[in-house]
Amino acid sequence: MFLSEYQSKELLAQYDVPVPRGRLAHNPQEAEQRCAEIPARKFVVKAQITAGGRGLAGGVKFAATPSAVKDEARRLLGTTLVTAQHGSTGELVEAVSVEEALDLVSSYFMAFVLDPMSGQPMLLASADGGIEFEQRSQMDPSTVKALELGPDTAEARATLTEFLAGIGIDSDPPLDILFSARQAFVETDMALLEINPFARTGTGAGKWVAIDAKITLDGSALFRHPEFESLADRQGLTAPEMEAQKNDINLVRMDGNIGVVVNGAGLGLATNDMIFDAGGQPANFMDIRTTATSLDIAKGVSLLLNQSRTQVILLNVHGGGMTACDTVAEGVSIAYARSERKPPVVARLAGQNAEWGMRILKDRKIPVEVFDTISGAVSRAVQIAG
Repeated sequence: MFLSEYQSKELLAQYDVPVPRGRLAHNPQEAEQRCAEIPARKFVVKAQITAGGRGLAGGVKFAATPSAVKDEARRLLGTTLVTAQHGSTGELVEAVSVEEALDLVSSYFMAFVLDPMSGQPMLLASADGGIEFEQRSQMDPSTVKALELGPDTAEARATLTEFLAGIGIDSDPPLDILFSARQAFVETDMALLEINPFARTGTGAGKWVAIDAKITLDGSALFRHPEFESLADRQGLTAPEMEAQKNDINLVRMDGNIGVVVNGAGLGLATNDMIFDAGGQPANFMDIRTTATSLDIAKGVSLLLNQSRTQVILLNVHGGGMTACDTVAEGVSIAYARSERKPPVVARLAGQNAEWGMRILKDRKIPVEVFDTISGAVSRAVQIAG
């Protein structure tokens, strides 16, 4: 689940990570009024979208006066901002953040990710922070250094101090701030915490501030964070997609007529690719999480059956680990028992309990055709869909 810059900074501020003073605005007049709440000599107006790369796409504007803030907000609001992370679709700007513009002495890139090997937070850092960081890091990946950062201890502080010196921060290292950011990363189940630029300002002896921030929360951990439910509701998901999320199903609706039921994101992407290659159009992308029960799966399948354009269900399951073929087959049979619409099912089941899963589908009178290979199943589903 992606958070906008404003939401990310609000969350970081709760963990005592310094951020610029700012206010959210949804129209030009409100943006101008917000300036009175921010004692500053100059301002910056930032489009609030979930993708990065706003600065290079014209989504960050500086303004010297409240009236100039109003003008810049008018230019941004209601436009579709296309960044390098969007492709050609872009993202609608529905709000802007009005912030104090700070004088920056030096800028760095800081990010926390989860190390897949150790399961511990990994700090990524670079001395080349700023809006062109991604381009520079792609040209020279060695500019980014990595450190597995443990909990706040004397030993961890000494290690972090040495690490920061390696990227040029050899005086006044922001140890407290980075350990606070690590705490936020762990306690709120983030998948990504990116601060860029993380800057030392020119005020007084120098103050560290998270000028920009981007957070991705682990959607699978939302059950532990009811405080984020309202944020999830504003992610741009449709009601069916939100319902699927609540039932341990990752579902994205598409424009085709072949309903896809798959366990695994990679298998889902590959299945959709094969449908396109065969001349068909998938009605959705689906990823059944390993924690999903047969009732959860039944809910996901029901969402497909409720789409009138779904002409056929393509069931591609590789049983293993926590998701067995019979669990998915049971979910399909429950959904069909509850639905008036019963389009044909083309199934390819392999792995754990595959034979039992096929028996469930046939014994429950599901209109199913079983194939040994996914290529055969895809071809038949495309044929049925017309």
